Amino acid sequence: MGRVAAVGERTRVAGLALAGVTVVAAEEPRAVREAWRGLPRDVTLVILTPAAADALGPELGDGARPLTVVMPS
Repeated sequence: MGRVAAVGERTRVAGLALAGVTVVAAEEPRAVREAWRGLPRDVTLVILTPAAADALGPELGDGARPLTVVMPS
């Protein structure tokens, strides 16, 4: 079974660590893209904030990455 990770603004993702989610705080678009590319291979689900999803843009649709879900605004 793979891990779950969350990427985005610290204030939106920090609490997920209490549920065992690997939290990667990334405030700026460049940091989001670096976090996305640096996710461990055993991550099978990524929770993104809306801003993080916007920063990733077309990278989300490349099909080579884990399942993703975007938090509601």
